[in-house]
Amino acid sequence: MDLALFCLLCGFYSVLAREGRYSAPVMDVKSQHLVLSTDQTLLLNCRGRWKLRWTSPPAQTTEQIIEENSRCGRTKQHYCSRLSVSDTTAQNTGLYKCYYEHRPEKNTSVYAYITDNHQPFVEHSGMSPDVLYKREKESLVIPCRVTHPNTTATLAKFPNGQRLSPDRRNILWDSTIGFTIRSPTLYYTGPFFCEITGDGPVLKSRIYIIHRPVSNILDVYLNSSGLVEALKGDRLVLNCTATGELNTRVNITWDYPGQNNSFHSITKRIHRHRTHIQFYSILTIPKLQHSDRGQYTCRVSSGHNVKQKKVPVTIYDRPFIRLKPRHGCLIETEVGQKSYKISPKLRAFPAPEVMWLKDGRVAAEQCSRYHLEGHSLVIRDVAEEDAGKYTILVRNQEHGLCQNLTLTLVVKVKPQIGEKAVSLQDPGPVPHGSQQALRCTLHGIPPPHIHWSWHPCPAKGLEAAPRA
Repeated sequence: MDLALFCLLCGFYSVLAREGRYSAPVMDVKSQHLVLSTDQTLLLNCRGRWKLRWTSPPAQTTEQIIEENSRCGRTKQHYCSRLSVSDTTAQNTGLYKCYYEHRPEKNTSVYAYITDNHQPFVEHSGMSPDVLYKREKESLVIPCRVTHPNTTATLAKFPNGQRLSPDRRNILWDSTIGFTIRSPTLYYTGPFFCEITGDGPVLKSRIYIIHRPVSNILDVYLNSSGLVEALKGDRLVLNCTATGELNTRVNITWDYPGQNNSFHSITKRIHRHRTHIQFYSILTIPKLQHSDRGQYTCRVSSGHNVKQKKVPVTIYDRPFIRLKPRHGCLIETEVGQKSYKISPKLRAFPAPEVMWLKDGRVAAEQCSRYHLEGHSLVIRDVAEEDAGKYTILVRNQEHGLCQNLTLTLVVKVKPQIGEKAVSLQDPGPVPHGSQQALRCTLHGIPPPHIHWSWHPCPAKGLEAAPRA
């Protein structure tokens, strides 16, 4: 069964191949190139199994070129197309391609030379200079094409006219392309031109200015590196700054949730310094909506180098203050601790004013060891007198919001026996049967427990005898 299916498929594909299912269209030109004189008419005919289209050199004008399409063949199953280019000039030199409309990769082509004896270059000296970019680790093409296949040119550097001839190794010549420099050095920067010498005057191409672009992006900076918070209806301005070496050219683009909104604007500026150049791209959203929340990306590219910075944007409906204890309202620390931070959970927008009170008075005014760190109160070198009630006051006067929270701080003190700090004298022998009072003074937080124990003295005669 499998063998029969295989044979059936093979027969099907062979039929398709005979019908030209996978073949390219056919042109009535057998050679790879044509040579015509100026002012002649170029006629090209193409035939295929589907609708046909043409591509031609960009110098064509609508008055010059005519494309005619028709059904053809004995049973009208094929498509034919004729391309006519009248009053040809040297600028009509180039590649003419016939292809299937729905499958452009299936095509056939011919290169046409329109010979001009007075000006052999397609891009002649009367044309304005063109700028070419020399990319690192890429070959350089100087497109001084000529109008006859047997013409060979030389490459000259402007203004001294130093000439370079094809060497088939690094400097290659092709009449349909021009000069190709496989491994261009810094020498190949500045103005160049091509020329043809013979019995008559020297004929030159247009001037090509070869520019070596610099693409070293030194730094990319966003005016906000952390989370951006805003209220609905607020104005958002993000400034992306790219720093590059002198002669660097960069492209700055933005990617963000509402980038198709016509009310958003992007302003660009360039500031040149003595040692570097800075590019600014300023994104402005005049009135934020919920749809604008999300991640904003500034992407900077120069050549193959790409750097980017991202920042998330959160949008709130209204201002708010949310304040609550982190681990309950009773907190503890110990005497002697180098630093202790009282830090309740606080979320608020816009940023509120924060004040701390200790036992009803402004904490920072009571002791120099108290200072604010964000919305937290930090106590340095904790002492016993730091125990008490601490109240945080959070206020947003502009929007009429206010909240407070009171926390009780317990400062633990290790138990200490007061008598250990005093040198006590031996009271000496006391009468048998008399009453004596022993005092033990302790201090500690929380209050310590006291336990007495008696260690009897050894009986007389049981003392250890001295050694001989």
